[in-house]
Amino acid sequence: MQVLVYGSGQLARMMYLAGAPLSIEVKAVDVSTKAVVHPISKAVLNNDLEQSIAAADVLTVEFEHVPEDLLAQASASGKLAPNMPAILIGADRVREKALLDKLEIANCTYEVITDVKQLEGITSRLGERIIFKASRDGYDGYGQWRAKSASDIPELVRQFVELDLQTVPIVAERMSDFSRELSLIGARNGSGEVVVYPLSENTHYEGQLHLSVAPAPDYTDELANQALTIFTKIANELDYIGVLAVELFQEGDTLLVNELAPRVHNSGHWSMHGAHTCQFENHLRAVCNLPLGSTHPRTVSAMVNIIGCDELGDAPLQMSDTHVHWYGKAVRAKRKMGHINVNADSYAELGQKLLGLNSQFPVEYFPELGPQAELLLSK
Repeated sequence: MQVLVYGSGQLARMMYLAGAPLSIEVKAVDVSTKAVVHPISKAVLNNDLEQSIAAADVLTVEFEHVPEDLLAQASASGKLAPNMPAILIGADRVREKALLDKLEIANCTYEVITDVKQLEGITSRLGERIIFKASRDGYDGYGQWRAKSASDIPELVRQFVELDLQTVPIVAERMSDFSRELSLIGARNGSGEVVVYPLSENTHYEGQLHLSVAPAPDYTDELANQALTIFTKIANELDYIGVLAVELFQEGDTLLVNELAPRVHNSGHWSMHGAHTCQFENHLRAVCNLPLGSTHPRTVSAMVNIIGCDELGDAPLQMSDTHVHWYGKAVRAKRKMGHINVNADSYAELGQKLLGLNSQFPVEYFPELGPQAELLLSK
């Protein structure tokens, strides 16, 4: 079985590693050059994309911002999973909001801004605290602006007047008073079989994911059932095939959908060591229409992103049941260089392990590690 992944970053790399034991050969497309490359070495394997499409059994994606001409070519082959409409919804917040509204799935109150004149009186409609998100190409905190009060709106008008809001609208959302951020990773195959992982609790810093803990502390059947209902509605409506990530806000006992990601997701990396079947293997199983693997957690797990640094010493390797994954990238600020998976028998033990790492790591690269480790000690 041959799978061709559009995108040649760390997610394609981890799909390759998950596919090898199943005898699934994974190749990647560098979408900037259209060359087919080895997912780990990045060596060019074939410059003829059409030949590679013909040779592949399945085409899939590692991120949603694949150029639309490449997606259209992939879709025309009849081999693309997930399908092109699902990928485009994940790449466009306006389409995403329309889908959630159609399915009557709770999400943050919003307006679509196509003209700066719409900012007049917006705080009276959405409240004083508003987050503005570019409808396309925004991630890890980029393409976002925040208003803490009506006094911030004039400056945003000055910034937005320079943008082409007709081509790339902005979604203005009432800023949620959530108690925490969660995500649900699930998979659906061509036979309609669905599996989901336990909810993870996610900690962000400056708009970028720094830490995920799974299963999320204070996990309840009610939350799990809400999340499963949301996932199933979306996956069935889109006739979705593959792994889908649903990012959520918890307000009281209610889950609001924040964003969708039609792919394997950073907040699911914990599954590589913390679940019976990792998200990368289940994505390949799904797109190849194989039976899906168990998503049951083996342990309590944490995933720590390594951001903007490439040297941590031996501390993670000296700790039991802790695993380091480097992505082989050149270091730069805010770049995800790798991640660390930590497993434990309890939240308290997990907190102790994270505190141990925190004492060895430069705090400027791991600003949330210590505070979140302390919180886990009380669980």
